[in-house]
Amino acid sequence: MREKIRSRSNAGRLCVLVAVCCAAAAMPLTFTGPAVALPSITRTLGGSPLALNWVTNAFMLTFGSTLMAAGALADAYGRKRMFLGGLAAFGLFSFGLAFAGDIVWFDILRGLQGVGAAAAFSGGMASLAQEFEEGERLRAFSIVGASFGVGLAFGPIASGLVVEALGWSAIFLLVVALAAFAFVLGAVFLRETRDPNAGGLDWNGAATFTLALAFLTFGILQMPEAGWGDPFVLAVLAAAAAFFFAFYRIERSVARPMLDLSLFRYPRFIGVQLLAAAPAYGFVVLLILLPVRFIGIEGMSEIAGGRMMIALSAPLLVLPIAAGLLTRWFAPAVICGTGLLVSAAGLAWLSQFPLGSQPELLVAPLLIVGIGISLPWGLMDGLAVSVVPKERAGMATGIFSTTRVAGEGVALAVVTALLSAFTQMNLGPAAGGYAAGIAQRLVTGNVAGAGSIVPSIERAAILQAYSDAFGTLLWLLTAITTATAVVVFLYLGKRADGIESAADEPELLRTTVMDP
Repeated sequence: MREKIRSRSNAGRLCVLVAVCCAAAAMPLTFTGPAVALPSITRTLGGSPLALNWVTNAFMLTFGSTLMAAGALADAYGRKRMFLGGLAAFGLFSFGLAFAGDIVWFDILRGLQGVGAAAAFSGGMASLAQEFEEGERLRAFSIVGASFGVGLAFGPIASGLVVEALGWSAIFLLVVALAAFAFVLGAVFLRETRDPNAGGLDWNGAATFTLALAFLTFGILQMPEAGWGDPFVLAVLAAAAAFFFAFYRIERSVARPMLDLSLFRYPRFIGVQLLAAAPAYGFVVLLILLPVRFIGIEGMSEIAGGRMMIALSAPLLVLPIAAGLLTRWFAPAVICGTGLLVSAAGLAWLSQFPLGSQPELLVAPLLIVGIGISLPWGLMDGLAVSVVPKERAGMATGIFSTTRVAGEGVALAVVTALLSAFTQMNLGPAAGGYAAGIAQRLVTGNVAGAGSIVPSIERAAILQAYSDAFGTLLWLLTAITTATAVVVFLYLGKRADGIESAADEPELLRTTVMDP
């Protein structure tokens, strides 16, 4: 009888893991799919370059800015409730996106979709932490990382096939199907858990943090069109800084903050947060920029462009699990730092291939980038949960995921603005005062629209300006990824000396960091 109960318990935990993995696989489809379909979406819905940039950024912004709040709500009101409620909202808004009639409603629904995704992700990951004990937890999170990799690896090619066969709206119906399956499994097998010491949501902190990210992202996206010194842009960025400062003051004063700032006293916690932001510049931005380049600029079909992206993301199918096994012999800092250096080498190699290069020549550098980023990818979520007590798993997941996703949203806005700025500079005096408009349309893959602004400029010159700008951007991403690897080696490799003693102090009990 005891063995039967244990077997049933193991089966239930497996179903919980499958539910979270299905939700995790659906998430990458929500940003790789629209990236592949962006030229088709542009032809159907139209829209300015700024509105088209929000196709991706609206989701990333709301997803990243609400993760911490969702994690706190999951701890306070129930992780199962948050997971199921988030999946329901995520599926509903995904269904609405399939039938959006104009670009404004499309962007609004993308933002609402991000809120649902944040709730589902935080609730699911926090529930998973309760189901598995310390020894099994890292492996479980590695499997979730691999599931996320499935979505990334097959998302572009699946999206390309769906777009060519059924149109871009069918991408979101595929997401609805995955969310529905995860919902059913979660409703049946997930146990309701919560933190008995949770004090509810820090609403002031959540509001100021969300506004700060919104103003920052909007200001960065406005830069290419309005200019880097435009008074309106500067005012928006100043508002972002003011809200970040207000958020800092609020978190210092409330009894139960959404972001426990005292955790930043510990080098290992800082290392984990830096690791969370690392893939943004070395990998995630490529998931958006490369399909636009392949399909919108170089004229590949959606299927061919999606096939190229498999080389970048396929390593995420297996290497996150392998990284979890490697922790038996190597420290996480060594695995993560080495992976980032490998990814940086791939970025440098990729920069050597200009626009028009044979597609097969790009496979090897894309594969190197994917291999490098897969090593830390499989360890990040498990490390995030390990730096706080089990009862605060929702907060840990929220902080880490916010750092990662908000970092990705900001990185995408920054990188898009830089690519536009580099392209604008490369266009030269022939473009005159129209260089900004041409550059913005090129960044969204609209070559015809860019050429129509100044017909006297040859198409070859426009494409050359974009190609040189893309190469410069890749070198910049190489430098950022290398610097991040060095910092991860230094910070994540720190021992947890002195942290355990903090558990003796009542005020610091909730900030105790456990060495994974």
